[in-house]
Amino acid sequence: MWAAWTQGEEETRALAARLAAGLEPADVVALIGELGSGKTRFTEGACRALGYAGRVRSPTFVLVHVYRGRLPIYHFDLYRWELPGASAELAEWEEWMDGGGVSFVEWADRLGTALPERAILVRLAHAGGERRRVVVEAPPDRWARLRPHLPPGEEAGETATREAAGAPPPREEG
Repeated sequence: MWAAWTQGEEETRALAARLAAGLEPADVVALIGELGSGKTRFTEGACRALGYAGRVRSPTFVLVHVYRGRLPIYHFDLYRWELPGASAELAEWEEWMDGGGVSFVEWADRLGTALPERAILVRLAHAGGERRRVVVEAPPDRWARLRPHLPPGEEAGETATREAAGAPPPREEG
């Protein structure tokens, strides 16, 4: 697990762009966070890094947008989606997620056990004002590919120790 803080939408997009540099076809980025935590801005930053220059907006009512970058980008938003009775939709989405593109899934926690085990989890949380806490977790094979692209941050042991001690987040310098 890796964690960092961002201050504002631009830093959130920049962090996503760095992560996107390590993405490959069939990667699934599972975005989890409250309303307004930065899931769509994170996706936007990654899409830019993957070569898509158009508008990135949350597909809340249509469930998925497809963008063309250096590889296909599938942007899902499950905010209004209900898993029971949606098995046909899920089967279609799995084909996209397993294909030659990269998938970004907002509200991925709604998939429950249907979330692919290979998913890269990105948790975004409000931390006051424009500040966000971003936590990234990935299976070992994907983590080895992604970690070199991320800036210095808190690694698993450091984060666990800080949280267990009830320590406040580190202060940004500057």
